[in-house]
Amino acid sequence: MSEQIVFPFRQFILKVHSRCDLACNHCYMYEGADQSWQARPKVMSLETAERIGGRIADHARRHGVDSVRLILHGGEPLLAGTEQLEGIILRLRKVLDGITADIRVHTNAVRLDARFLDLFVKHDVRVGVSLDGDRLANDRHRLYSDGRTSHPQVRAALALLRRPEYEHLYSGILCTVDIANDAIAVYEALLAEKPPRIGLLLPHATWDIPPPRPLDPGTGAPSATAYADWLITIFDRWRADGRPMGIRIFDSVSSTLHGGPPLSEALGLAPSDLVVIETDGEIEQLDSLKVAFDGAPKTGLTVADDDLDLALAHPGMRARQSGLAGLSEQCRSCEVVESCGGGLFPHRYQSDSGFDNPSVYCEDLKKLILHIAQSDRRRADHGRDSVTRHRIADAQLAELASGFGDAAAVTALMDVQASIARGLLATVAEQLAMRESPARTAWNALIELDRAQPTALAAVLAQPYFRTWAHRVLSAGVRDHDAHRLSALTLAVAVHAGSELELTLHAEQGAIHLPWLGTLRVPGPSSYVRVATTAPNRLLIGTGPDRFAVTLDDETPAGLWEPIRTLHSEGFAILLDDGDPERDCYGWPATSRLSAADHDRWQQSFDAAWRLILADHPGYAPGLAAGLSTVTPLRPAPAGRAKSATARQAPGAVGAALPDAPELLALLLLHEFQHVKLGAVLDAYDLYDESDRRRYYAPWRDDARPIEGLLQGTYAHLAVTDFWRVQRLRAVGEAAETAEVNFARWRLHTAEAIEVLAASGSLTELGQQFTDSMRATVAPWLDEPVSSQAGQAARSSAERHLAAYLRRAGHASDV
Repeated sequence: MSEQIVFPFRQFILKVHSRCDLACNHCYMYEGADQSWQARPKVMSLETAERIGGRIADHARRHGVDSVRLILHGGEPLLAGTEQLEGIILRLRKVLDGITADIRVHTNAVRLDARFLDLFVKHDVRVGVSLDGDRLANDRHRLYSDGRTSHPQVRAALALLRRPEYEHLYSGILCTVDIANDAIAVYEALLAEKPPRIGLLLPHATWDIPPPRPLDPGTGAPSATAYADWLITIFDRWRADGRPMGIRIFDSVSSTLHGGPPLSEALGLAPSDLVVIETDGEIEQLDSLKVAFDGAPKTGLTVADDDLDLALAHPGMRARQSGLAGLSEQCRSCEVVESCGGGLFPHRYQSDSGFDNPSVYCEDLKKLILHIAQSDRRRADHGRDSVTRHRIADAQLAELASGFGDAAAVTALMDVQASIARGLLATVAEQLAMRESPARTAWNALIELDRAQPTALAAVLAQPYFRTWAHRVLSAGVRDHDAHRLSALTLAVAVHAGSELELTLHAEQGAIHLPWLGTLRVPGPSSYVRVATTAPNRLLIGTGPDRFAVTLDDETPAGLWEPIRTLHSEGFAILLDDGDPERDCYGWPATSRLSAADHDRWQQSFDAAWRLILADHPGYAPGLAAGLSTVTPLRPAPAGRAKSATARQAPGAVGAALPDAPELLALLLLHEFQHVKLGAVLDAYDLYDESDRRRYYAPWRDDARPIEGLLQGTYAHLAVTDFWRVQRLRAVGEAAETAEVNFARWRLHTAEAIEVLAASGSLTELGQQFTDSMRATVAPWLDEPVSSQAGQAARSSAERHLAAYLRRAGHASDV
């Protein structure tokens, strides 16, 4: 069994105070099985904060992490007072020098006043607030110890937080679900507070202490989906209202349903990157584990004595980073597992089986996810006409179906993508413009720029991570500063058009990224900066005597401007994008900005890889040149493993860790660009029945795949097979033998997968024609002679993979 990949921590919950001024009866910290808070210091000392910052800095540098999120938590963090909180923030930032720290505080808000908010403005600290809805809902749980309501105090604090001088700090509201409350009354009360987003949290429960459930009138048994029904009531109203703010549980489900990342620790298969550090410096796992049993979050480690890497090795941490393999057998075979992910880890606990169970909210989560999926399909069908008008010629589609596609065919696909991008821009911009004045200013300017110079807008929209951002906004809700992302896009269009324009932009974590151009590093503490385009390729930054100029052609000596660099060979050039904030969309971490030496290594490898493609695989080169625009470097994979990926919502881009040899870079470019092409085809055509929820064995994966995943993998492996088919004839010695085995193996796997697709009964008529074309490509390859040793090695490898899959998955595929 291969060693599990470890993902570094990027989110840190810091318990700056261990006591609270409310007595909420649903609080896991004070009402849960673990009562360790009683023995801890009330407030985190400055010395402990500095040690924590040092450990985080060491961990981040060791793992190449350039930004972290720190959440000041409790108890109630504001009990620490303004002086102590400022000292903690300053100590943390001091030792985290060179690592961007996104600091946030989560509070019950009964003490939140202008003194605290001025402090948070000074140090750029975002503020999240707990509120359970209207007064009736909030008073069920969130009371003072003497029974007094906390509702008026929280609403007054939220009104203060919405004032113009503080509104940029407002990160959202957390609401704990109680199905005894009226769902719509709760929704409307939260909506009235104008949060940018809300989190609807299922109340903490386990199989030992399950959540309260009303009786089902039909069966007389407790309703298995009461929480889903409550959430669906809000979801339907929220969708009808045009999604006026983000709701994390709904946004996360939509994101994963469309191939994006989960947006919550409580959902999805993404590895957890969160750790908790208590007031005394003790390192703990997810703190909601306190509901499971006494000592459940404990690791036995402290920042005084232990490195954070030791926490990564803790079995509980590893379980939360193991994805599908870390789930119960029931979860692994479930049709919604990629969106659900088994639910929040503590909610799986049962005393006699530990965490090897589905969530205690299993049926609720399944019903909610299927409801959202159905709603998303209806919305997609409603908007499909605007996409399907852009069709490509039958001959071009047939060429693409064979696994190839010349420049004209791929250009036709990219034209479809351009149309989709314009539609997405209008939808996103109008949604943002309704909410925030910076977006209205940017949108009006963009409309004028498009009238004057439409090619400039088209060039910027062709940047693949625009669509990643737009899709994220529409499927997962508006986040902090998305309006300023629209402003940055508008400024980039002005640069391309050679037009003068001045806008206020937000420097997120000290950086402003201009799509297709590069990243501006903003000196000083200010988060909001005036940026103007002047002469071609020149920006003016700031106002008054501190204003300075940046030329976009080159890196400035002070490192204020980091242009997007290119890779080039034989007249073909693509971008090496290591700066776009939306580039981290590949399920594997992207690198920070590459050093000059690393860029040179990429250039040398790309040059050799492209020359190899031109010489040995010329049938793929015209399509690649027409459609591949960007490579984003990913962090290196463990030794001996290649790492590359595409994202459906980043057309034209490939993410890759630089492989050891140019030949492997050529292979991964051919392989991943197949995904780019097929994703673009699927944006315009229906090739399969989207209601097919079955999962299929894929010989190149350890897990069973939905039908789209099998189709994508099969299409990609046409190029993989063809690569080895040619390389076995070009290579010599041991390399030729390896290539022959790979050719024999992948032609076998690809041909078998084609037959599984053909027999699925889920292909449309066009999908069947597409599959027939793939079969016609593979058929002559099956007749090409290979040595008996290569054939036997290929068959043995295939048999071992299938046997291992069946042992691991417990026959979890349907086909």
